[in-house]
Amino acid sequence: MRQRPLIFGIVNITPDSFSDGGKYLAADAAIAHARRLVKEGADVIDLGPASSNPDAAPVPAEEEIHRLAPVIEALASEGIPLSIDSFRSETQGFALAYGASFLNDIRGFADAAFYPSLAASHAKLVLMHSIQREGNADRREAPEGDIVEHVSAFFAARLAALEAAGIARDRLVLDPGMGFFLGPKPETSFEVLSRIDELCERFGLPVFISVSRKSFLRAVTGRAPGEAGAATLAAELLAVQRGAAMIRTHEPAPLADALAVMARFETPFGGL
Repeated sequence: MRQRPLIFGIVNITPDSFSDGGKYLAADAAIAHARRLVKEGADVIDLGPASSNPDAAPVPAEEEIHRLAPVIEALASEGIPLSIDSFRSETQGFALAYGASFLNDIRGFADAAFYPSLAASHAKLVLMHSIQREGNADRREAPEGDIVEHVSAFFAARLAALEAAGIARDRLVLDPGMGFFLGPKPETSFEVLSRIDELCERFGLPVFISVSRKSFLRAVTGRAPGEAGAATLAAELLAVQRGAAMIRTHEPAPLADALAVMARFETPFGGL
């Protein structure tokens, strides 16, 4: 029987998120929202101190830490497992000091100088692929050729570097990226989404998927971010069916309910 995927509830502590436009920038609002997501079924809270969409402004590490500090302190004191969504090593170090369970890096841990600190920690590392390689998403086209082979080549190289630095393989999680991290055409994201099982088989590691409210779903449905719940859930269930072990979402409740229903079938998560 396939294990139920972990649900990561998204809390954007930012003024310019594409999905919620700064609703949780204030620490008290972010803390309350995180608690609500846990009640709705989130296993882990993914805290983002900077937006990564193509129109977002860069945020220095000092500001990321300023945004995170009161939220991490409150949630960690309640024993809520935390994931920190930042590619800045200073922010990652701060999160590790607070006992973060996961680091979620859109650059896939590109800073080799920080590898000794990663090796000395116990956090799981969500290694994300992006065609940009540096910082935020933009609107560049996807590379020529098979996109899954491109993603796989990135993972193979980065996994080798991390393992050579003494970071245990069983701490690593793969995120192929979605939306603009794969390019502006929806077809590219759907191609990768439909082939998650290939990544699972090739690397033997958990695959982490974040499709919630993303542009490629909105392009297909014509919905605004706040109206993309049904499209999001459909894509999340496809990801689970293809083998995703972790799903990052704005709305844990519908996903948790859907997984509970799917688990009642003789072959859970299959035969949709």
